[in-house]
Amino acid sequence: MRLLLVEDDVMVASGIKLGLCNAGYTVDWVGSAERALQALESDSFDLAIVDIGLPSMDGLSLTRQLRNGGLEMPVLILTARDALHDRVQGLDIGADDYMIKPFELPELLARLRALLRRSQAATSAVLGFGPLEMDTAHRRVTLAGQPMELGPREWTVLEYLLMQVPKPAAKDKLLQALTGWDKEITPNAIEVYVSRLRAKLDPAGISLRAIRGFGYRLELVADPGGHATPA
Repeated sequence: MRLLLVEDDVMVASGIKLGLCNAGYTVDWVGSAERALQALESDSFDLAIVDIGLPSMDGLSLTRQLRNGGLEMPVLILTARDALHDRVQGLDIGADDYMIKPFELPELLARLRALLRRSQAATSAVLGFGPLEMDTAHRRVTLAGQPMELGPREWTVLEYLLMQVPKPAAKDKLLQALTGWDKEITPNAIEVYVSRLRAKLDPAGISLRAIRGFGYRLELVADPGGHATPA
């Protein structure tokens, strides 16, 4: 998942970005609302984390502008303001959640997972498909009851695929989920991670099917008797 962090305090932003990257997210950081708007014009993000106390345009104005422009991406507001009317105002203008600084990273991660599940119409921290289970809260994957080892980018690709089930996942969206501004991944690199996942999933009866000209979809493979593997 690719996140946009809008925070003008360099030390705070560095700490948040490090924690989110260690949790498996791709994070791009900007220090102002104006730069955030520029980023959103050229790139796609799954969620934005927005500080209220930004220079020039504040985080509330940014959130209002995003919603007035029809952008439905989840927005989590971070702020040192703890007054009730500030929280109410933030939620009323379109923010999806509100956290007060200082905060603990585990709570931030839990709130992000909840917002991302909601935006992808998922209701549980455990994503399942046939014999495959991914526990996003505890960063564990099992296949047919056995632990499945995944690299960070394999995890990102598989999580996105599971979020999209039964729909296919667009290749360009997968690329955006993997790529931040400080990294460069070619479209062909997706094939590498897809190939690695196929090698792990195929023996358990899960196919990672390529949809020509679009992307990929997880499918259950029929057993030798012609019956689909049960979900």
